Amino acid sequence: MILGALEAGGTKMVCAIGDENGNIFEQVSIPTETPEITMPKMISYFKEKGIEALGIGCFGPIDPDPDSDTYGYITSTPKLAWANYNIVGAFRDALECPVGFDTDVNGSVLGEVTFGQAKGKKCVVYVTIGTGVGAGIYIEGRLLHGMLHPEAGHILMKKRADDTYGGKCPYHKTCMEGLAAGPAIEERWGKKAIELKDNQAVWDLEAYYIAQALANYILILSPDMIILGGGVMHQEQLFPLIRKYVTEMLNGYIKTEELADMDHYIVPASLHDDQGIMGCLELARRSMP
Repeated sequence: MILGALEAGGTKMVCAIGDENGNIFEQVSIPTETPEITMPKMISYFKEKGIEALGIGCFGPIDPDPDSDTYGYITSTPKLAWANYNIVGAFRDALECPVGFDTDVNGSVLGEVTFGQAKGKKCVVYVTIGTGVGAGIYIEGRLLHGMLHPEAGHILMKKRADDTYGGKCPYHKTCMEGLAAGPAIEERWGKKAIELKDNQAVWDLEAYYIAQALANYILILSPDMIILGGGVMHQEQLFPLIRKYVTEMLNGYIKTEELADMDHYIVPASLHDDQGIMGCLELARRSMP
């Protein structure tokens, strides 16, 4: 099969060609401007490749419900030029092929369970921590949807006693994204995360908030594996700190083989930052009749 994949981000659109086995043959990056500027470039790219189906993992919020009148739309996004935009319909009309559609983070978790380290797992949570925080959730063969899709980056957090920062999220201030995303790190400490690599206090506090969120996900979803990706998680010194804090926060309440082996339970992404594109290839495959 010749499949198209689109990892649609707020800054860039990564377009790729691959197959049903997760092989990526080529990819290009197109800046995310307005639909009027960006869509013709992407449509032209995919048209030239003769794809049989397209999978889209998209920034959100989106409407992923096939029974909804606004299925395939980017909905109430702060990227105002893309608000209420029918991205699936635009591609389907132009390319005349099936289109699979989900959030970017659901695309990433699908890539990991289909082609990566999470194969065979019943429940997997993939959390991306970068400019924002999002989570993709896979449960027993399906990506989790409900009335919309998970917005687990906005769970409300308990601030640590020594943290005087007011929070960055315009909606909730001190939700996970408001306390732990890249812009919150920069505003709290006055420097970009990459410039703070050797500041132990930065990463201890960051690990505390990530661990608090993960402890809640563990208690609610009981995942077999938690995968952490995104730009902030390139700070690999975070992983042992997060595992330590999760263990302390759960305080022995849950006893499983997975939690006894934290090094293989809370893990970095395994597909060299291609998990999102590979998940989109699988979304394309699943969209075919």
